[in-house]
Amino acid sequence: MIGTRTPFRISFAGGGSDLKEFYSRQPGCVLSTAINKYMFIFVHPFFDERIQIKYSRTELVNDAGEIKHPIVREVFKKFGIKGIDINSIADIPAGTGLGSSSSFTVGLLHALYVYSGQYPAKEKLAREACEVEIDILGEPIGKQDQYSVAYGGLNFITFNPDDTVSVEPVVMSSAKYQEFESNLLFFYLGRLRSAREILADQKNNTISDKKAFSNIERMTDLAKNLRKSLCNGNLQDAGMILDEGWSLKKVLSSKISDDKIDFYYDIARKNGASGGKLLGAGGGGFLMFYCEPMQQEKLRRSLKDLKEYKFKFDGLGTKVVYDMDSEVS
Repeated sequence: MIGTRTPFRISFAGGGSDLKEFYSRQPGCVLSTAINKYMFIFVHPFFDERIQIKYSRTELVNDAGEIKHPIVREVFKKFGIKGIDINSIADIPAGTGLGSSSSFTVGLLHALYVYSGQYPAKEKLAREACEVEIDILGEPIGKQDQYSVAYGGLNFITFNPDDTVSVEPVVMSSAKYQEFESNLLFFYLGRLRSAREILADQKNNTISDKKAFSNIERMTDLAKNLRKSLCNGNLQDAGMILDEGWSLKKVLSSKISDDKIDFYYDIARKNGASGGKLLGAGGGGFLMFYCEPMQQEKLRRSLKDLKEYKFKFDGLGTKVVYDMDSEVS
């Protein structure tokens, strides 16, 4: 049996520039981190030649082409494995803006490679996850999630017009790293959402709307500014950068925010948060705020009807957590 653990991610600045509609015209960049909430994938020999997959439902099929789960189906085509049982477990459900589908894809690729006796580089896992989700399945998503969860850590990720991607760790002192981490608070809005419609709308606007494209250009500047500030230990800039980035992002699609999201964001800004954003494509999930320690209890009281979740950064990325010899030819 093989088990992999792949983190979820949060993005601070530059989101949208990882879409091909943007980076094919000029390089995009994001600053993001993996977090200690995970997708676990376990693969084990099945007792006959069929394929069993367990996620929110259970499938038992004779051939990979019969699999209904699109990511599992397309990943399986790469390996040609039969007689296997796959189980997935997630710390947080899909639709919360933490990149769960890409964590699933990277983790599944990782597990099946190791099950087949191969130990791929993280770049290969991220690149092939992008191929499955974007090129084969046509999902209207960018590339940041796959690279963030495969590599782990706090990174500045660049997306080049030739489709190459570079991942550079954000270098900070240990004290500043911990301070930055502890100044981030996360609150769940209490609803799930599908990113597909929002991202499709955003992609169309990136192509046709000069203002939307200009906003993403500015968001890449903010990602660069945030990296510089973090590396220099100027953490007080983080909230202001997040706030400006959120204002710019909301213009990319009318579906990104709504009255409820704006209501809670405004309350937080009036009660100690120097900035923040909605994680993921928009529409629901988690609100993240940057807040100095002296203001955090005030902020928590003001958002008492939302559930707070505690996150920490993950520095490892996707990894094998269980590897028992299996009968794979």
